Amino acid sequence: MLYFSRWKTISIWAVVLLGVLFTIPNMLTQSQLDSLPGWFPKRALTLGLDLQGGSHILLSIDRQDLVDERLQATRDDIRTLLRDAKIGYTGLTGTGTTVQVRISDVNEIDAAKTALAPLVAPLSSSMFGTGTVSELSLEEPEAGLLRYTLTEGGIDYRVNNAVTQSIEVIGRRVNELGTTEPIIQRAGADRILVQVPGLQDPTRLKEILGKTAKLTFQMVDQSMSPQEALQGRPPAGSTVMYSQDDPPVPYLIENRVIVSGENLTDAQATFDQRTSEAVVSFRFDGKGASRFGQATQQNVGRLFAIILDNQVISAPRINEPILGGSGQISGSFTAESANDLAVLLRAGALPADLTIVEERTVGPSLGADSIAAGKFASVIAGILVVGFMLVAYGTLGILANIALAANVALIIAILSILGATLTMPGIAGIVLTVGMAVDSNVIIYERVREERQLGRSLVQSLDSGFARALATIVDANFTTFIAALILFYLGSGPVRGFAVTLAIGIVTTVFTAFTLTRWLVSIWLRRVKPKELPKGVRFVPDNTSAPFMSWRRYAFTLSAAASILATVLFFSVEMNYGIDFRGGTSIEVQSKTGTADSAAVRARLSELNLGDVQVQEFGANNTLLIRVEGQNAGDNAEQSVVEKVRGELASEYDFRRVESVGPTVSSELAWSGTIGVLAAMLAMLIYIWFRFEWQFALGAILATVHDVTMMVGLYVVTGIEFNLTSIAAILTVVGYSINDTVVVYDRVRENLRKYKKMPIEQLLDLSMNQTLSRTVLTGVTTLLALISLYLFGGEVIQSFTLAMIFGILVGTYSSIFIAGPLLILFRLRPEGADDKDKPAVPAGAQPTKS
Repeated sequence: MLYFSRWKTISIWAVVLLGVLFTIPNMLTQSQLDSLPGWFPKRALTLGLDLQGGSHILLSIDRQDLVDERLQATRDDIRTLLRDAKIGYTGLTGTGTTVQVRISDVNEIDAAKTALAPLVAPLSSSMFGTGTVSELSLEEPEAGLLRYTLTEGGIDYRVNNAVTQSIEVIGRRVNELGTTEPIIQRAGADRILVQVPGLQDPTRLKEILGKTAKLTFQMVDQSMSPQEALQGRPPAGSTVMYSQDDPPVPYLIENRVIVSGENLTDAQATFDQRTSEAVVSFRFDGKGASRFGQATQQNVGRLFAIILDNQVISAPRINEPILGGSGQISGSFTAESANDLAVLLRAGALPADLTIVEERTVGPSLGADSIAAGKFASVIAGILVVGFMLVAYGTLGILANIALAANVALIIAILSILGATLTMPGIAGIVLTVGMAVDSNVIIYERVREERQLGRSLVQSLDSGFARALATIVDANFTTFIAALILFYLGSGPVRGFAVTLAIGIVTTVFTAFTLTRWLVSIWLRRVKPKELPKGVRFVPDNTSAPFMSWRRYAFTLSAAASILATVLFFSVEMNYGIDFRGGTSIEVQSKTGTADSAAVRARLSELNLGDVQVQEFGANNTLLIRVEGQNAGDNAEQSVVEKVRGELASEYDFRRVESVGPTVSSELAWSGTIGVLAAMLAMLIYIWFRFEWQFALGAILATVHDVTMMVGLYVVTGIEFNLTSIAAILTVVGYSINDTVVVYDRVRENLRKYKKMPIEQLLDLSMNQTLSRTVLTGVTTLLALISLYLFGGEVIQSFTLAMIFGILVGTYSSIFIAGPLLILFRLRPEGADDKDKPAVPAGAQPTKS
């Protein structure tokens, strides 16, 4: 086990060297990277929006808008096809998802079906297995009555196409803003995720994304005044529309479209040379120029309207034919609004309305603070863990720390290679990995000490320690890996970043423990030729014999009472749910001058009729956290809240962070969070059942349920906000607790084979005492990392790390006092021990009978 061939040595250090090479770009500036040779890796980690600032916006396609549009198009198609075929009809109507028409002459029914056959012709679609889908289905409930219904497959087809087209349009719009590396991608069947790092003005981005930008040129109907049309009934074929002015001015507009935005080839913001006003110059393609020229020739002296998203931008008079295919749009623009309109027109119109269902915006100042806090907390955590390992294991601690440094380098290298985004919870995942990474080395070293106490030589002890620790480490880390995978697939945003770093950390930890650490130990043996293991401080005395099982009744009573109390409180006291789960808006603001006045801000916002508004100090005395309850008026209502608060406070406060979640997304997040916890526990149950026996699986899961219940109780009692990161904390504690329990259970399983006649109470006491040193050492290193993150990591993740600290303590307690005694309850070994057949227990480790 401790012999390494040359090729293995080269392979191990090649991996470590590559890890270091791919980590270096994260420590250099862009100018330093540019000066490196071409073969040198230059890809650095992408910082998340919470670290560098920017906007995360989730948009949803309005499915009903597409249905209404297709219904109108179907009516128009039926009218056109029947008229072209010269077939008489009556009663052309459409409601819901159905359009029906009655053929006047019974003898023309077949001819009508033939004329309307294109409506039910299959459309080609790669999103369906057959490759085709029919958008409309035909029914004939009675002779001559043809009913066309939009199919679910057809609606899905239109939604899919709308999402694809919207991504292209949004991409062009965002790129026109000059932002760097925006992320625009599909998120589910009908949603689009837009992430723009480093954005300084999220309001402008939302305005550009929220406009459909359907531009049309239509004639103004001057047969009556708009006021007469509003009081009576507008002429057939005309509609009253309003301008963008304040107050809006009504216009009577003919429905017929002369030219649409599809015929534009270019649009640029410029200035009118006569008035110096900001305008938008446009140019049509050949078809558009021809139609526009013809229309202006025929309507000299009349008004024509330029309409954007059903609002009149301007309505100039046609003084002479416009034959050049170009013109100007004026309308009291500023230079910025003219440029934004030009951006929209160049990018093209969206195929459907988009609704902002989730927004998370972080200001650049808060991002810089988060980076500084994360770096400082990570350094403190590293120093504490490294120092602790040196104190506990001496020279072996130095070897473990070298492996730990390589482990962190590999994590950062893999994240860089994958192009992963590092978020604040991601930093928490790395810091937690630093705390947990030493667990594998602790398991190995403690096993080596046990083997040495049994009288084996130093080389045999080291060799056997690595070999015997392998199964334990794999089982323990794999259960945590399951939690990380489920967290990734069911989580979103920063939670996924946490899951990625945790999962990568587990893989690199196992690699470094069984390759690099083992190689370093073998070199140490060969070069130093030690006679004994290095001395270190023993935090748990050797050969402890604590009677854990005799305390099980007290532990069960305490845990049962605490669990019942937590459950009662959960159902009787409302948790402090964050906006992730109940919808609403959360805004962090910082006073531009002096101390922030929470009472004054609360009073000002209360006058805006936003419902329940909570304002509290957040960290420093110049920073406030504002929470506004969900408006229960659709997803768009949450965006109105943000704009009202911004309008009220923007002159005196900087907006450092904005989170807005609509009711649709909040209910989905609550459901996915619950499913995530349940799925993780089920997957772990199956794995432990497969690797051990059913008693072990049930014991581990019940102990984990106890831990989850205790954590929920913590949130209820303390009032800590329960949000997405809380789910991440719970799932991580689930993984840690299972990890701890599996280590103990692995020793129980080993002792069951070794001491076949020993009573189960004594066997469990023996197993707990044998693993007690590892339990304490791992718990302390993990807590050192988390406490440093809590104290120095910043306000944003304080509640997250506090819950983790509590969860680690509870998880350690349950692995000893819940998971172990449950094996007695499940009668893992019901028969008594036969003392004369019982092998001797190692000296000094004789447990006390309960």
